[in-house]
Amino acid sequence: MRSITQSIILILLVSGVLLLVNRELNEGSKTGTDTITVYNWGQYIDPELLKQFEEETGTKVIYETFDSNEAMMGKIEQGGTSYDVTIPSEYMVEMMKEKDLLLPIDYDKVPNIKHIDPYFLDLAFDPNNKYSIPYFWGTVGIAFNPSLLEGQTFESWDNLLDSSLKQRVILVDSARETIGMGLNSLGYSLNSTKPEELREATNKLKAMRANVKAVIGDEVTQLMINNEAAISLTWSGQAADMMYENEDIDYIVPEEGSNLWFDNIVIPKTADNIDGAHAFINFMLDPEVAAQNADYVGYSTPNLSALDLMDPEVVEDKRFYPDEETRSHLEVYKNLGLEVLGVYNELFLEFKMSLNK
Repeated sequence: MRSITQSIILILLVSGVLLLVNRELNEGSKTGTDTITVYNWGQYIDPELLKQFEEETGTKVIYETFDSNEAMMGKIEQGGTSYDVTIPSEYMVEMMKEKDLLLPIDYDKVPNIKHIDPYFLDLAFDPNNKYSIPYFWGTVGIAFNPSLLEGQTFESWDNLLDSSLKQRVILVDSARETIGMGLNSLGYSLNSTKPEELREATNKLKAMRANVKAVIGDEVTQLMINNEAAISLTWSGQAADMMYENEDIDYIVPEEGSNLWFDNIVIPKTADNIDGAHAFINFMLDPEVAAQNADYVGYSTPNLSALDLMDPEVVEDKRFYPDEETRSHLEVYKNLGLEVLGVYNELFLEFKMSLNK
């Protein structure tokens, strides 16, 4: 009887140990306190910083990328993956708020918010930064290569209509940016919802279709670097990449004005590791980290303290860090709603189809 009792006790002890080991293994294998999943634009963070965060915190980073705000939001709405951090643009922050897809930021866990330039805080798309913290910012403008041109300048959007530029202009494959170029050239708001203004802007774009070589995406960077294209509508950070590789390229924001955009760090409601998400955000706001990230990515950082650690030649370049006077002529995109965005997309498609005629 004694041996049977001892055997039962031994079995119970072994079972308990196995259960404990199994629980530890399961907790270590799922997304939780030792893992965060970050969902970001492609080539939009220095990979070394992900390794540094893992080493400093012991938290593993699962990193995934998207190529559009809409694709990102769609995947988060589906809820298949528990993303802890993602990086939407300003108008998408508004849309995600409306759809109740975001968690509020706990600023007790993000003390490095003190390094962000107040100019970039408390903006209309997210009052008091309840749900978002600025990550990078920039402008939309014209990249051009004077060595491939005959003295043309681009102080005005109308310069793109010059007949000498036949088949030399590349446009980005994005409705807001391209239709926005037409709106800006006419002195209208980038957030116009007036049918007559949107029609006028589209017609003006059609007037320059002989000059349009292509409407494409990120491929434009390499085309400009290789001198296979002379002019492109582009984002400031993309222009910076071009200029780094090809010193002949320049960048300008036309005098009529353009888009001032912000990409922002948020915590989706899908988050499994909320503490880890806050730790990652606070890490990215550290001035040394922000400076390194800005140097790698090429876009403008809103981190005021980081600017002191960066090359003065970079941060004093008004093409990429425009002063407040210049910024006063720029406009932030608003969330226009799905119906109006549908109109923009239809007009943009109409314009692209006209290029084949």
